[in-house]
Amino acid sequence: MSERNRYCLAVDLNDDEQLIAEYIEYHKPENAWPQITQNMRELGILDMEIYLLGDRLFMIMETTPEFDPNQAPLTEEGRLKSEEWEQLMWKYQKPLKWAKPGEKWVKMEKIYDLKNAL
Repeated sequence: MSERNRYCLAVDLNDDEQLIAEYIEYHKPENAWPQITQNMRELGILDMEIYLLGDRLFMIMETTPEFDPNQAPLTEEGRLKSEEWEQLMWKYQKPLKWAKPGEKWVKMEKIYDLKNAL
């Protein structure tokens, strides 16, 4: 298997049933914005899953070793669509108390790995 990096991230949603339902709708495969999906693939995101519990989101990303989470999309169109998407998602998301200013998704610390257990 080729080398991959895994990122596990969390963010909260505004605790509002209607907003959470809208957020889920935006993330259904048939509603994915093609430019956002293309941006992710071009930047080295190989797989991504998002899970929901109440108003907390948990994301698992598998990336290429070269992936840089701070790299902007490669095209002007990609950057514009990404900015539009992020602005829209702020309607639904709220930063965790551990987030730095302007940060949404916060990288989680791995504390257990079965592969390394005795």
